[in-house]
Amino acid sequence: MESGVEMHRDRYEAMRSQCSFGVQGTCCQLCNMGPCKINPKENGLDKGVCGANADTIGAWNLARMIVAGAATHSKYCHDMANLLLKSASNQAGGFKIKDAQKLFELASEFGISTNGRDVNQVAADVAEVILSEIGRQDGYLSLSKRVPQKQQKIWEELNVIPSGVNSEIVQLINATSVGAGGDFKNIVFHGIRAAIADGWSSSMIAAKLSDILFGPSKPTQSQVNIGALRQDAVNIVFCGDLPALAEMIAAAANDPELTQLATEKGAKNIRIAGICSAGNEILMQHGFPVVGNFLAQESAILTGLVDAIVVDTHCAKPGLDEVVRGYHTKLITTSSKCRFQGGMHIPFDLGSPLETARQIIREAVESYANRDKSQIKPPDSAVGCRFIAGFTPENLYRVFGGTYRGTYGLLNNAIIEGRIRGIAAVFACSNPKSGEKNDCTEITKELIKNDILIIQGGCAAIECARAGLLTPEGAQYAGLGLREFCEAVGIPPVLHFGSCMDCSRALVFFCNMLSEGNIGEDLSDIPVAIAIPECTSGSLITVSFYMVASGILSVFGMPFPTSDSQNLNSYLCSGIEEDFGGRFASEVDPIKTAHLMINHINKKRESLKLQPILYEVKA
Repeated sequence: MESGVEMHRDRYEAMRSQCSFGVQGTCCQLCNMGPCKINPKENGLDKGVCGANADTIGAWNLARMIVAGAATHSKYCHDMANLLLKSASNQAGGFKIKDAQKLFELASEFGISTNGRDVNQVAADVAEVILSEIGRQDGYLSLSKRVPQKQQKIWEELNVIPSGVNSEIVQLINATSVGAGGDFKNIVFHGIRAAIADGWSSSMIAAKLSDILFGPSKPTQSQVNIGALRQDAVNIVFCGDLPALAEMIAAAANDPELTQLATEKGAKNIRIAGICSAGNEILMQHGFPVVGNFLAQESAILTGLVDAIVVDTHCAKPGLDEVVRGYHTKLITTSSKCRFQGGMHIPFDLGSPLETARQIIREAVESYANRDKSQIKPPDSAVGCRFIAGFTPENLYRVFGGTYRGTYGLLNNAIIEGRIRGIAAVFACSNPKSGEKNDCTEITKELIKNDILIIQGGCAAIECARAGLLTPEGAQYAGLGLREFCEAVGIPPVLHFGSCMDCSRALVFFCNMLSEGNIGEDLSDIPVAIAIPECTSGSLITVSFYMVASGILSVFGMPFPTSDSQNLNSYLCSGIEEDFGGRFASEVDPIKTAHLMINHINKKRESLKLQPILYEVKA
């Protein structure tokens, strides 16, 4: 305990003897005949009361994780589409269309006319179509045509092209209810449909809507670690997923009345920072600093410098209200989906968002005046670690090709010539099970040492930024070929792609590589892989499923929650590749995880008959 405050690591240590049935995915609590624990080796039982075996139970549990992830992303997309709709009719004070070009591109994909039409008219139509698409009950997703043709045919043959994501979520819950049968593969296929609807529709659309509403992301410099907090500033820290509130608070923070109030209370300015997903969101648009990952929430409060911690929908620890009780920090929630018993609730009102933001800032300024100087523990570092954020599949055309000729040709050629071995996406939550070793950083360092360019998001990006890998100088850790490429283009060896809500940007990036040509016909052809070293929530389970269904290897850095479901586990780690071209793997050792990915990428290079690696790393 720190300062008498119970933290996540204290709770984790107290629960070290975690239920092996739960860890292995064979504890079932889906009906009142249980809970049932299945493991012939431990308890001699191979079926639950209803007759479900370990494979069925493992598939049920996995499917419910996919539901949780897909629902989170679906609601995020719904909220963004609703904001677009209200902005188009001037019912969302302060929000306007900031990227009309991307709006028109999305309209074209949906078959919406743009000729001679006002931008708000187009925006209203796009929003209505998106809301309809999310809730589509039958037929195929409109955006499934984004998928490479070879994969589309596979999905058609396997009957996994989804309808709307909300419909697929309902179907998946239905398929995991009592009496819905026990065919684990059928359950997996329902999970794949929901995951595809998430990755290729709701998540992908939401990322586009973020640019449309808040302006396109561009590479920007920021800083990360707890040193981003200042003793002489009003510090407002965000937790959550939705950037709309942060957008308004960013605007309100410059309000002369509020800055004057802060000055009167003794502060030099009002400082905005993020944690976890919200941290990645607000820095993509504004370059605001990031305090830390999901696990850093209590530590930030314990500095005595956080005047308000503001939460929208997710990524806040349920125990935060107990932590703030001993400090001056105000815990402010803004969404009905996330509340704390000891917190203050200020609903985010789209009718007057700027006033909501002003109210939150006033509370933070008043809180600053109540700081207990005896509790202040300044961070060891006066400033945060510098890093570059804000890369997207769209702005990388210009990064790789230059201002007048956007292209992925330079990247593809570097891969074909063996200067870059391949591409890896590394997405992760932060999990105390990894201890102090930081699996994300170790995996990433091993991959870039072997000339693999990294695209990264979520808490993984925050941790690797702290390690100095998200700056051009980070190329010193890279192999010679990747280092030469990074120095020539002027980029870090690890490209920050946003929050954990933005993982589908990796799919767009891979498709852009395919469209450039000479590197395969399908996502299952190209030398890429993804790693999820520290999975905490269902969101990344969903991400891994839409990646595998798209033909991509997904490696988990923790035991996959199916380890005791032999047939299910065998299918996910082997048989599924015959169906979809991608598969799962699991490896707890970070260096071995990296080499699983490296070996996979090497095999893809061999199949494509690409040139040998220019500077092979010696063992």
